[in-house]
Amino acid sequence: MASAPVRTPSAPPPLPEPRRPRGFAWAALRADLGASLVVFLVAVPLSLGIALASGAPVMAGLIAAVVGGIVAGLVGGSPLQVSGPAAGLTVVVAELIDKFGFPATALITVAAGLLQVVFGLTRVARFAAAIPPAVVHGMLAGIGLTIALAQLHVVMGGRPQTGAIDSALALPGQILGIHDHAAVVGLVAIALVVVWPRLPQKVRAVPGPLVAVAAATGLAMLWPDVPRVDLPGGLLDAIALPHLTSLPEGQWGGLLVGVLTVALVASVESLLSAVAVDRMHSGPRTDADRELIGQGAGNTLSGLLGGLPITGVIVRSSANVAAGARTRASAVLHGVWIAIFAIALVGAIEAIPLAALAGLLVVVGSKLVKRDDLRTAHTHGELPIYLATAGGVVLLNLLEGVAIGLAVAAVVMLHRAVRARIRLVSPTQPGDPHHLVVEGALGFLAVPTLSRTLSRVPAGVDVRIDLVVDYLDHAAYDHLDTWVGRHRLTGAHVEITEPDHREHTARSRPRFASWSHWQHAADGTGSPAPILAGVAAYHANTAGLIQPALRDLAAGQAPSALLLTCADSRVVPNLITHSGPGDLFTVQNVGNFVGGTASEAAMQYATTVLRVPLVAVCGHSGCGAMGAVLAGRGRTGGRGALTDWLAAGAPSLHAFHGGHPVGQAALAAGYSDVDALAMVNVALQLDALRGRNPGQGGINPDVEAMGLFFDIPTARVLVLDHDRQEFRPM
Repeated sequence: MASAPVRTPSAPPPLPEPRRPRGFAWAALRADLGASLVVFLVAVPLSLGIALASGAPVMAGLIAAVVGGIVAGLVGGSPLQVSGPAAGLTVVVAELIDKFGFPATALITVAAGLLQVVFGLTRVARFAAAIPPAVVHGMLAGIGLTIALAQLHVVMGGRPQTGAIDSALALPGQILGIHDHAAVVGLVAIALVVVWPRLPQKVRAVPGPLVAVAAATGLAMLWPDVPRVDLPGGLLDAIALPHLTSLPEGQWGGLLVGVLTVALVASVESLLSAVAVDRMHSGPRTDADRELIGQGAGNTLSGLLGGLPITGVIVRSSANVAAGARTRASAVLHGVWIAIFAIALVGAIEAIPLAALAGLLVVVGSKLVKRDDLRTAHTHGELPIYLATAGGVVLLNLLEGVAIGLAVAAVVMLHRAVRARIRLVSPTQPGDPHHLVVEGALGFLAVPTLSRTLSRVPAGVDVRIDLVVDYLDHAAYDHLDTWVGRHRLTGAHVEITEPDHREHTARSRPRFASWSHWQHAADGTGSPAPILAGVAAYHANTAGLIQPALRDLAAGQAPSALLLTCADSRVVPNLITHSGPGDLFTVQNVGNFVGGTASEAAMQYATTVLRVPLVAVCGHSGCGAMGAVLAGRGRTGGRGALTDWLAAGAPSLHAFHGGHPVGQAALAAGYSDVDALAMVNVALQLDALRGRNPGQGGINPDVEAMGLFFDIPTARVLVLDHDRQEFRPM
């Protein structure tokens, strides 16, 4: 079924929401408390190092970490994401501070935050997905290289250069004039951060960055000459409201570019991090627009208090998930711990050597250049985009590097759009036809290549032409149609197939986008029905492959399971169970109810005649039937077959409002009322199956029963854990 219908004014009001079981909040709080301490230990050294690399006051990093944890944690739309100062903005902030000074940069952060709030309110988060991944990954790689090259100078006891090229050129001299004590401290920090993930898991319970900074700090106690963090005071002393007088006059264009750059980079990095965090857990998904509002609120307050810009940070967020965080309370608490640390332990911060923080950033920057990103870009033919973006960021600046990457991406897309891949395969057996395969977009630019390839086909030889094309323009169609006519006059048979052709719609492809469309337009017959087009594709691509298996099944069936699921078009039983012909005996109806003559007959046949050993009931997210039941459409007094059918959902609705544990677990995990009711409905249908004998559509005690839930947005299938009374990943 489609999404749930809107409640009409005449619909009866829902019953009061049931109480959640006692003890759940405490269990979640205990988990969040432990996770927040782990993230706190990771965040402190990273925040100090990022402030150092940006050229900002060191306390600005801790201010941003506190605000990011508390404000973005409370307001944002990603429950398990942790926000704070991020390496991805280091280069941008360093350039702004160098050009305008830190007070003006703080005001830029405020304006960028307000712009992010506007982004969220106008629901533009979906457009962030339009940025090619190769551009984003190339941007991060360029930022990482710039950070690593600059911080290597600090590791050696020197001062960072203004740009990546200057840093690279000055690095040999820095190495030759190495400052012994600072270099030892910095290299020790680097070695510990690199080696720590390879140690046993029990040892890795303590975050590697914390161990590296603590060990380097202890080592630096031997050498008083090693430069250390210099603080003018504690966190409260560092808070300074920026004044408009700090804005430089006559540079409004540069300031506006800075605001737009910070807002865009922070938004994209936060959304990418949120997507990655969503893949790490099975809880509530991110509300992207709300996340932008939360990030914007955090940046606005951080700038007002004299902090750095913030984004969602994947390092802290992944540590948060791995530590067992359950709700957004973990991110908020980590911000509280940082505030307490920065107020009460200023002396501990001032004991940290600069080389240790720089070594930490060298590793963080290096990790932004990921082998998997390079491999993925190469696999998808987007390596030029990745390299162009990274090179532009390193050689020029971040904004120009991204612009270059987008320009290269547009050229690559245009090249793919107009390119046709044409190949002629000669027959392997005498008498077999030649095989011409055309892929891509077959337009007028490809006609010379098409003509040259067709000229290699001998006269009188049969030909099969597979048009696996996204678009076929008039020039290419006319040339091919003329050649087909001429070749048939030589006595040859020409067959033209479209293996990937599907009937066009107003939203998918333009008219006359395929051979069939041109043919039907020429003879005035119109276009075939979509199902017939699918049948044709089935015969062309699939029938021959599965015919041997179907031949073995022709004498009868012996399915391994019965699956009762909803009739919703988005639920494809064989797809979500990775099964094939003969594996499943499938029953689909509106709302996956056990009752009803047709369902009971199918159940009886499967359990008594086919003797399936397993019966599974599968619900799904966004179920229109459950939405209608929740809205009262299945209550007495309605009219129509659908209303009568939905009355079967009354027991599930009653159990849901009565606090069924499956529903409570679903609500606690962040699922909507409709999805929680769908899960309760699966549990009750299983109970109904166990309570009936096979002659009434039930199951024997020796038949296994299983509950499934298909979460459509994540494409994941969850399994009902009977002991814990909740749906969980396999």
